Amino acid sequence: MALSEFHKRVLSAAVLLPPVVAAVYAGPPWYTILIVLFTAAMMWEWLVMARSQVLWLVAGSAYILAAAYVLFLMRGDGAAGRSLILFLFVVTWMTDTGAYLTGRTFGGPKLAPRISPSKTISGAVGGLLAGVGAGILVWYLTGGAIDGHVVAAAVVGSIACQVGDLLESGAKRHFGVKDSGRLIPGHGGVLDRVDGLLAAALAVAGTGIWR
Repeated sequence: MALSEFHKRVLSAAVLLPPVVAAVYAGPPWYTILIVLFTAAMMWEWLVMARSQVLWLVAGSAYILAAAYVLFLMRGDGAAGRSLILFLFVVTWMTDTGAYLTGRTFGGPKLAPRISPSKTISGAVGGLLAGVGAGILVWYLTGGAIDGHVVAAAVVGSIACQVGDLLESGAKRHFGVKDSGRLIPGHGGVLDRVDGLLAAALAVAGTGIWR
């Protein structure tokens, strides 16, 4: 019996999350190795997609490398960095999951039909609520104080996550491909899995919460 898209997502998450979370908790050098491996995979996928389109190749490469560097800097080697990366990851993961489940449940008007026909406004709202709520909860559970800055970072990160998803969808539509790669069952390539995380990392860094 063929697995549904949701079940593929769950199985992929069950395989990928433990080593990622373990690397986040362990910090350097394991987290550094994780970032390097993911960056190498993303760069390869982008090079394959962009091929000889120089402007796309340069812009996308700069975007990936900048986001990866920010993710590296955010973690640092202390407990504060670990909490911040967990916050960022949870905001991203729950935004993606909340948007998927809410959109599938309620449907309604499309968010950006020319870019990603499956995304709905209800999904975007559900993703925002799930991402912000989960992010604030994790921040609190890891010992952080809840204030307006944290809430703003969660909101900005969740919105950026969805924008990043749309950006990659637009790029794939431009290149005429369905997925950035085939490495992750149910998600395609690494870029398909972390497109929202890249944008969220840059956006959350811009709020100054990690300094």
